[in-house]
Amino acid sequence: MVLKRLLGSTATRSLTVVSVLSAARTAFSNGKRIRAIALLGVAVLAWKWMLIGLAAQGLLKVISGGKSSASKSA
Repeated sequence: MVLKRLLGSTATRSLTVVSVLSAARTAFSNGKRIRAIALLGVAVLAWKWMLIGLAAQGLLKVISGGKSSASKSA
């Protein structure tokens, strides 16, 4: 019950949306406009259904091979 309350909290949903928006900004700056637009749509849906945002970010990590933007700039 505690986990369900934590995952459904406003703070957790806000953090998920901010994280997805950050991924969208990174995709747009890397020239991947379609991915960025898709992530913007996911961010809207993530406010209502947080698991959608988490699943989308996990899928992007798998697709990109687990590379983060920090490792590309180093």
